[in-house]
Amino acid sequence: MSAARLLLLSYLLFKEAHAQPGSFWHITDLHLDRTYNLTDAPELVCASSNKRPAANAGKFGDYVCDSSWHLINSTVYAMKAILPDPDFIVWTGDNTPHVPDEDLGDEEVLNIISNLTHIIKQVFPRTKVYSALGNHDYHPKSQLPARPNHIYNQTAAMWQDWLDPESQETFKRGGYYTEKLLSRTGFRMLVLNTNLYSDHNNLTVGMDDPAGQFLWADRVLSEAADNKEKVYVIGHIPPGFFEKKRGKPWFTPEFNQKYLDLIQKHHSVILGQFFGHHHTDSFRMFYSAEDSPIGTMFLSPGVTPWKTTLPGVVDGANNPGIRVFEYDPQTLLVKDVVTHYLNLTYANVARGRWEKEYRLTESFRVPDASPASMHQVLELIANNHRYLQKYYEFNSVSYDRTECNRDCRVDHVCAARQVDFNSSNLYDSLPHSTVGCILDHGIAWKYNRGTETVRKKRSNISFRQWKTSEIKGLMILCVDQVTRLKMFKVGEHPEGSAGVYPQRGGRQQGNVIR
Repeated sequence: MSAARLLLLSYLLFKEAHAQPGSFWHITDLHLDRTYNLTDAPELVCASSNKRPAANAGKFGDYVCDSSWHLINSTVYAMKAILPDPDFIVWTGDNTPHVPDEDLGDEEVLNIISNLTHIIKQVFPRTKVYSALGNHDYHPKSQLPARPNHIYNQTAAMWQDWLDPESQETFKRGGYYTEKLLSRTGFRMLVLNTNLYSDHNNLTVGMDDPAGQFLWADRVLSEAADNKEKVYVIGHIPPGFFEKKRGKPWFTPEFNQKYLDLIQKHHSVILGQFFGHHHTDSFRMFYSAEDSPIGTMFLSPGVTPWKTTLPGVVDGANNPGIRVFEYDPQTLLVKDVVTHYLNLTYANVARGRWEKEYRLTESFRVPDASPASMHQVLELIANNHRYLQKYYEFNSVSYDRTECNRDCRVDHVCAARQVDFNSSNLYDSLPHSTVGCILDHGIAWKYNRGTETVRKKRSNISFRQWKTSEIKGLMILCVDQVTRLKMFKVGEHPEGSAGVYPQRGGRQQGNVIR
């Protein structure tokens, strides 16, 4: 090989190795409240407060209110200032305020979607936007039908600049669509209407496959595999459980299992899942039957700072957050996650300064945001209190800085790792202290019922690698007051009582820690 060719080859290899990552924005849960208005009566500042007093309201908003227009405007222009030329934008819905259905209507829902669509187009006129519907993007809320309707039709018309003709047709039929990602061969975006699977959607009760979306998605992903395409999946409501309310699902059990089956079947072509709905910053892991990490769903924080009224959740507000994903433009592998936020309290008394909250690879010391790396993040959160506390503060976008104690750890770790309803039932029926005992030991045990003896199985085992039978054994051991067996650590005599560890700090109310 000539020196010139060798030099050219070296240059190309160097260029590929040091290629700049692609990047895109993910925004979700904007929840514009057009009634927001500063007034001397704190309980009348916004309709979304449900008469809760907005005692610290300012022009950017208040933690008991949905987004003011000033906050929306600040958000979109902050995106332009931080990353002015993204490859594309992912927008995963929930645009109207948390108010009773009688205070909204079809036209108000459409007007709000139109207002938000307009400002995004105005600020990013040449950027492709992939948009998904949220459960609040319909009237009545959460009752999205599995058939064509006025709101689907009108929304498709608003988004026609972002949708090709075939996408418009499937969107009108069921609120979902697929398109080539960046119009490039080999990359695809799958946009789902997971509101059809909500356990609050009375219109899809008893349906096997609302709007034929599962069958359609299975076909799209099968064709993607045949065509050697890589796929991103976006939607609004995620499967699994809400990490701030133990055992709180979003899907019906049947639809949750169907979604998991879809991801397991097609995980080789799915490079990322991007959802919202929680308003919090979290993630969900997907594993193979052999317990290997095969996928990650990233749950991005919401723009709205609204403090949830969900019973049992203590102080469930957040600072407004927006997120940049960096990815490998050759493979679609998610390389990093960078979250930016607005400290709402500071913004109201000083100025609205959007700041970088954290970069995933720096904060959790992982090489990228692949499923293998996110599994490492989960292990860190499960086993290292310093990383748990860091994750917990990021979860509310640096709003809640109280200590995440053992009960809190159970909620967050189990929600992230156990999207499967059937497996999570192993935990849901137990006290937090019992599951905390299991997490604390990081050891797998086997309970031999035949001889009623306890045998140590192995130590230094990954949290995810515990088998169901071993977890059940651990439960028997940890519920000391029921089984009259004693917990013992590695190297300790089995007669020595380790019991259940004492609780650490943090505010407690019922089973929810904040």
